Amino acid sequence: MHRPRSAEAEVADELAAVRPALVDRFTAERPGARAAVLSRLWRAFAHEPLPWIEGRERAGDELVLGLRDGRRLTGPAADAYRTDAYVPVVRLDEAPYDDPGRLMTDLAVPHSAGFAAELGHSAASLALSRAARPRAVRAAAGAAPENHPDEWPDSDWGWERRVVDGHPYHPGCRSRPGFSVAEQLAYGPEHGPVVGLGLVPVPAAECLVTGAWPGELRDGARVLVPVHPWQAAHVLKRPCEEAFAAHPLMSLRTLAVPGGPHVKTALSARLTSSVRDISVASITASATLSSFGEELAARMDGLLHVTRTLGAATAHSPDLAAVLRESPRVYAARGEHVVPVAALATTELPRSPAWSAAFARLALTVGLRALELGVALEAHGQNLLVVLSPAGDPLRLVYRDLADIRVSPARLARHGIPVPDLPARILTDDPAALRRKLFGSLVAGALAGTTGSGPALRGALEAAVRELPRTQDVVALREAPLPVKALTLMRTSPGRTGDLWTELPNPLQWR
Repeated sequence: MHRPRSAEAEVADELAAVRPALVDRFTAERPGARAAVLSRLWRAFAHEPLPWIEGRERAGDELVLGLRDGRRLTGPAADAYRTDAYVPVVRLDEAPYDDPGRLMTDLAVPHSAGFAAELGHSAASLALSRAARPRAVRAAAGAAPENHPDEWPDSDWGWERRVVDGHPYHPGCRSRPGFSVAEQLAYGPEHGPVVGLGLVPVPAAECLVTGAWPGELRDGARVLVPVHPWQAAHVLKRPCEEAFAAHPLMSLRTLAVPGGPHVKTALSARLTSSVRDISVASITASATLSSFGEELAARMDGLLHVTRTLGAATAHSPDLAAVLRESPRVYAARGEHVVPVAALATTELPRSPAWSAAFARLALTVGLRALELGVALEAHGQNLLVVLSPAGDPLRLVYRDLADIRVSPARLARHGIPVPDLPARILTDDPAALRRKLFGSLVAGALAGTTGSGPALRGALEAAVRELPRTQDVVALREAPLPVKALTLMRTSPGRTGDLWTELPNPLQWR
């Protein structure tokens, strides 16, 4: 059967044209990138309620999945919290597969074709990202890391550049459909570019503005909306002259202006699970959410800061909008570092059980206290940052981007906190929904991704949980399975909207 050219071959051809010096390193990184994506995919097969998997059984060191059509998938039986590339090959019946895209294609289950293309793109883009990663990150990923605090980045974008592999558990961790190789090199934070943001003038009467929009982003009766050059070229389809330079952060669409704010731009591209834009409703709610975040932080005894939204604007379209947010670095004292949790794995810190336990204690104390008050943070490794002392000790947390939190009016009322005017989708009193939001992002996401394995996660949690008050939320954390988003199920269920969930074994219950 004729197979179309792979995403890896297409990327190699483009790379040879635009950055030939990277071709050899890209080629060398391809097998490891495939294994990294295949490992994430196998984790989904092992734990998500995928409708075409009928049964799972352990056979020694292997896991065997029975498919509804009678075929069998066989691969390693590993813990659900591993973040290394532990699956170089799986077998479909007796045929070996090391390519996640080709495996998904040959499974030929409903909606597999589009997802297979995403997996191929994810592996190819990951190989490209690894080929261009900075020397310090390559060293930290190996057996003998050379990093120490004096060598840590001195800029927020420097830290975010180190997160080369993207989401630690999503098979589409580096999928960037719609981005050419040249555009990935020009806009991907791991490649270290400087991005020229443009400004689109919009008559003030046709623009919704909340907060304090700065004077330098106004031109008489017009509001100047920052726009990403990819958005200008592919969505707005209009030339947009470069107005100021910024450095891309992990989310790709948010960029740091040196000495200034972070600018969240509309970037209507599918990254991992969703097409990311900035809705008019989120602009409307941004000032209220920002004030609410400040009030929440004030109740945290100095352990939590929430970055403020300085201003937000939209031309009444999700395709042309921007949010200005203060940099998390404003919450660091002299000598301290503000590090995205996703970047912690690029340092030596999580290798110390004592450090991991101290960080888990801080994160759980803040997360569960906020939950008790009525706020479930989506505290994954991108939204959550930790302030480290000059010696690397975790001191306090910084949280950014409140758009996807969940808020319980009943819990707020119990603590005498007025319920702000928030979008209806954010409000819920369902304990399961609140715990899913926090536990799925913080415990099964940020903490698991930092420790990198089930045994290490269990050790960090055990040390931390002993000191927590025995609330119903803490009991659920100790005794119930851990909820996580069913990321592959979501990508192969086009008719369903919203988050879909599954459960992982609770590491605190392992013996």
